[in-house]
Amino acid sequence: MSRVGKYPIEIPAGVQVALAGDKLTVKGKLGELSLMLTGQVDTKVEGNKVAVAPRGNSAPARMMWGTTRALVANMVKGVSTGYAKTMEITGTGYRAAVQGSNLVINLGFSHDVVYPIPAGIKVTCEKPTSIKIEGVDKRLVGQVCAEIRAWRPPEPYKGKGVKFEGEAIRRKEGKKK
Repeated sequence: MSRVGKYPIEIPAGVQVALAGDKLTVKGKLGELSLMLTGQVDTKVEGNKVAVAPRGNSAPARMMWGTTRALVANMVKGVSTGYAKTMEITGTGYRAAVQGSNLVINLGFSHDVVYPIPAGIKVTCEKPTSIKIEGVDKRLVGQVCAEIRAWRPPEPYKGKGVKFEGEAIRRKEGKKK
């Protein structure tokens, strides 16, 4: 039995949830998100709550029960408060700047890395060594962070690279004489 799926999702004030066939649409002050539901779960909007239940007792239906509930909860939170992640750049000469609809990052390569910012994502650089990624879609915010971090993950000897704010980098000791 799903421990996550059995709890209903509270809909905060200012958020509207509409169910049309197999498509669930969530609208809020920050934007609009939609989700195509599978045929293995039943979703009901009752008052200011959304409830998800499995259609049968099969293993795939029970798996999709908790997954669907978590996706809907992330959509409701995203359109009401949004998601934000902050990344830090460590290294001599490493820096980032937003130029138009591109994020330009200098990571010690022979060229600057130009990353086109996807639609629905807002990127700001308060400092040259700090990148803040904001958006309504939790998956998309995490994907953008992962793609930026993949250019230069932090290395264990000096800690140089792109990391999440507060991420602990496991450091190694260098060579000894």
